Amino acid sequence: MQYTNLGRTGLKVSRLCLGTMNFGVDTEEKEAFRIMDAALDAGINFFDTANVYGGPGNRGRTEEIIGKWFAQGGGRREKVVLATKVYGDMENPLDGPNSNYGLSAYKIRRHLDESLRRLQTDHIELYQMHHIDRSVLWEELWSAFETAVNQGKIGYVGSSNFAGWDLVMAQYEAKMRNFPGLVSEQHKYNLLTRQPELEVLPAALHLGIGVIPWSPLESGLLGGNALTGKGGRRTRDQAERIERLRPQLEAFSKLCREIGESEANVALAWSLHQPAVTAPIIGPRTLEQLEETLRAVEIRLEDEVLKKLDEIFPGPGGPAPKAYAW
Repeated sequence: MQYTNLGRTGLKVSRLCLGTMNFGVDTEEKEAFRIMDAALDAGINFFDTANVYGGPGNRGRTEEIIGKWFAQGGGRREKVVLATKVYGDMENPLDGPNSNYGLSAYKIRRHLDESLRRLQTDHIELYQMHHIDRSVLWEELWSAFETAVNQGKIGYVGSSNFAGWDLVMAQYEAKMRNFPGLVSEQHKYNLLTRQPELEVLPAALHLGIGVIPWSPLESGLLGGNALTGKGGRRTRDQAERIERLRPQLEAFSKLCREIGESEANVALAWSLHQPAVTAPIIGPRTLEQLEETLRAVEIRLEDEVLKKLDEIFPGPGGPAPKAYAW
C-alpha cells in the first residue's frame, strides 16, 4: 500500500480509502468484519463512514458495526484513521425541531457524541460536514469544531459536497480565527463526472485541501459489469443511462483489455493520477471486491493511455474560465 499526507497535515493515510456505506445495508456484519480485517492487513488505514449510513429507519447502524469491530481489540482502533460525517437527520425524536438536515453548533455537539458512542471510541481523526449549510454563519461552525478539537474528540475537520467557493469561504473564515480549517473535501469525481475540474479541484489544490473522490466507479458503471448486466443494485437501476453511454463504456472496456487491467482498477488508477486527489473511496460489498481493487495503487498509466481516456471521457477542458471562455 502507498501512503500520502491528508491535505497539508502531517497525517499519513492510505491511497485507498475504505468506504463503509454498504455495511448493514447490502453487507451483513460478519462480512463487514472480514472486509475491514482484510483492508487493514492490506495496509488500508483510512476508513470513511457517516452517522446516517444504515438507511432510513436504521441510521447509525454502519457506525455501530464499525464500533463492534473496534471492540474486538487487536489494535484495530489504533491502526485506523477514522472519518465520519455530520449533517443528516438521525431520526432521533430527542433532536426535536433540530433533527432536519443541516448544521449547527447544537447538532455538531450532539451528533458527535452519538457517533463516538456508536463507534466505541473517544476520538475521530477526521470529522466531516456531509454537505454545506449556507444558512449558518461560519463563526458558529468553526467555534463548534474548535471546541471539539480542544476537547480531543476530533483531530481534523473536513467537508463533503462543497462548491469551490464554499471551500474558499471556509478557509478564509478559519484563517481569521487562526484555525487550520478544512483539510479535506469529499467530492463526486470520476471519469464520467469531471465537472469538479472546473472549480473544486483547482480550489482544493491551491488551498492544500486533499480531495477524496466518492463514487470513483460512478455507481458501478465504470466497474466492468455495466454492459453484462451482472452489476450490483445501483448499476442495474441505471439501464437507460447505460444504453446512452454504451459507446463510451465499450471503448473503455476495449482499452482496459489492451493494457491488461480491469475497468474498475483503471478507473481508480486514473483517479490516483490526478494531482489534487488524496485517496478515492472504495465501497466493497464483499471481501472479493476489496481484494480485486487493491491492485489499483500499483498501476501506472502511460501518457498515451491517459490521452485515450480523455478522448473516451472528455473533461470540461481545464479549469474555469479557460474551459469555456477561450
